[in-house]
Amino acid sequence: MKQTVILLLCFLGFLPNQAFGQPKDYEWRSPSNNASESMPCGGGDIGMNVWVERGDVLFYLSRSGSFDENNTLLKQGRFRISLSPGLNMEHFRQILHLREGYVEITDGQTSVQLWADVEKPVVHVDVISPGVKQVVAATYENWRIRDIEISGRERFQTSYKFAAPKGLKTRADSIVATEQSVTFMHRNGEQTIFDATVSQQRMDAVKDRLYNPLKHRIFGGRMSGRGFVLMDKVEGRYASSDYEGWMYVSRRPQKHFHLQIALATVQGTVGEWEAELKKTEQRIRRVADCLASRQWWRDFWGRSYVEGSGQIVRNYQLFRYMLGCNARGEWPTKFNGGLFTFDPEYVNPDDQYKLSPDFRNWGGGVHTAQNQRLVYWPMMKNGDFDLLKPQLDFYLRIYQNAEERSRLYWGHEGACLTEQIENYGLPCYPEYGTKRPAGFDPGMERNAWLEYEWDTCLEFCMMALEAHRYCGMDITAYLPMIRSCLRFFDEHYQYLANQRGAKRLDGNGHLVLYPGSGGETFKGAYNSTSTIAALRTVTEALLQLEKEPQDSSFFALHTSFLKRLPDITVRDGMIQPALHYERVQNVETTQLYPVFPWRIYGVGRPDLEVARNTYQNDTLALKFRSHIGWKQDAIWAACLGLTDEAERLITLKMANGPHRFPAFWGPGYDWTPDHNWGGSGMIAMQEMLMQEVGQQIHLFPAWPRHWDVRFRLYASGNTIVEAELKKGKVVNIRVTPKEREKDLVVKADG
Repeated sequence: MKQTVILLLCFLGFLPNQAFGQPKDYEWRSPSNNASESMPCGGGDIGMNVWVERGDVLFYLSRSGSFDENNTLLKQGRFRISLSPGLNMEHFRQILHLREGYVEITDGQTSVQLWADVEKPVVHVDVISPGVKQVVAATYENWRIRDIEISGRERFQTSYKFAAPKGLKTRADSIVATEQSVTFMHRNGEQTIFDATVSQQRMDAVKDRLYNPLKHRIFGGRMSGRGFVLMDKVEGRYASSDYEGWMYVSRRPQKHFHLQIALATVQGTVGEWEAELKKTEQRIRRVADCLASRQWWRDFWGRSYVEGSGQIVRNYQLFRYMLGCNARGEWPTKFNGGLFTFDPEYVNPDDQYKLSPDFRNWGGGVHTAQNQRLVYWPMMKNGDFDLLKPQLDFYLRIYQNAEERSRLYWGHEGACLTEQIENYGLPCYPEYGTKRPAGFDPGMERNAWLEYEWDTCLEFCMMALEAHRYCGMDITAYLPMIRSCLRFFDEHYQYLANQRGAKRLDGNGHLVLYPGSGGETFKGAYNSTSTIAALRTVTEALLQLEKEPQDSSFFALHTSFLKRLPDITVRDGMIQPALHYERVQNVETTQLYPVFPWRIYGVGRPDLEVARNTYQNDTLALKFRSHIGWKQDAIWAACLGLTDEAERLITLKMANGPHRFPAFWGPGYDWTPDHNWGGSGMIAMQEMLMQEVGQQIHLFPAWPRHWDVRFRLYASGNTIVEAELKKGKVVNIRVTPKEREKDLVVKADG
């Protein structure tokens, strides 16, 4: 009896709350028309899109790491909950309980609640109906019921993208329905796109040494519930995808029902997968799991907050919740939709997008580094260091494959990590180039946008170093990766210089970073500004750790490397993208990367006017200016203390997205929900509120004085800063530890 009471208290939301810093619930008062009007729900490494359509509760279920043989990030399936007599739609409410991380659908009498266990991969669905007994039908729906040939735009959900071979297929799932449960599973075979990539890139000689996350990967799960029995197998069509469904119905009308969906992922045999799934099911302790998950979310919101009126603050909170749903993932949150994509025809109505719910543009297993970074930089000031770990571990797993590239192709050391990088550390299959002339360097991508773009891995190196500076995170495991990334530039550009002539350095003893690249934009760059800024900043940060005696050899090595780096080019009072470049290929303003992410220029730093002049007068900076997608102009405006400009851009960037859920931005340059859109907006808001320059902490350096706000954010040295701006005045400042109050710099009240 006691357990039942505790469980009901958990479900009904009568658990104690921390009042301050906890976000308000987000609520709808009417059902939805389709999956595009879904609400995110999740936890651990699980994401669900939840909506109510024609009286049924539906949700897509996704889990990070569910990569198929073509490196598509597949969904687990769609689930449909039907009630009889059902919900009274006149009193309909769908609530995202942000404080405790679950979704509730209710009419005031009957409640359907969905939540994900933050500690293990399990989804729980509870139907609570104290006033009227319900009959519940739960249907598992799957559209991968047979092999599906991939063609047209659908190829872009795979890592093959536009270079997909003819006849490429998504393989069917295995689905086994018994009287009490339905088990679904997708199993990769021996051969995957990994093998095609290794062969394409002439790496068969070292294949047995390469990390391969796709071979024999198995993922899926099982839906079950006490008192439910298999009633029927159904067929249907949702959006543009045919599906089959396995319907389970409650034996009798009741006031309380519970369903669980346990998930498992392994690389191994079916037997090992089944054992892992069973192990997860045996670990379920429903009451304890509910309490622990609710508490995790309260603690999550207690770490940091940005509070105030208006949609930009609310959307900041909603997006942070979406990021929190993959806190425990083995794999990072993808920039192009995360765990919350839905049927693509609701993103783009063009006929070519009438595809399955698995679709997302720009692939599921390939990572575009410049986009990914914007998802992860905000986690530093939010104090979400556990959320940062999946992204850092991604590079930790793959960098040794990138070292193998350097040794095989060029005979030197260092990890050559490209911009469009596969989850096994090799360049993306199509971007490597399928039409390559004889004699073309096999280590090079033959791609107008991506050639010579190797520096984006350095931002993730910097994230690790910053995590150590902020919270003392033990980054011992990441140091070999960071050193390897730096070593590549030192050895490779001396190698290239040696191919051209007798000298490895220029007349000043500096590396000649040519050919290079400023993002995907300034191609054929000589001494790219973004590369120099990255190498200099990461090396300086690394040297701070290597002062200890045990790292003396590395300290000497990197001190010497720092001296070999050329200077950033400043000409006509503006930062240049490079000393020279051959052409403009894209629309990235990399001449401002020394402002962010590299923080060489900015508020409280030298030569602020040079950076401001670049932002305000550089013709390409003005031409490329935008708030859409991954665009960083709002961040730069904030870092440069341009308050009016930051206000203008953040108002546009953090406005409601085009779908019912406000933080489903996009597609922008990528896909919906566009996570690098939200991430860049979060960074800009943080920089408007607080910036750190050396030991100084600047409060409200670019926040409009007419916007009331209060925040709790993290600074370096295990420091937490809380402050409020109210009616144009800075009030209620609190710094932990207290001795860092002396470091505060408060912009004069306007």
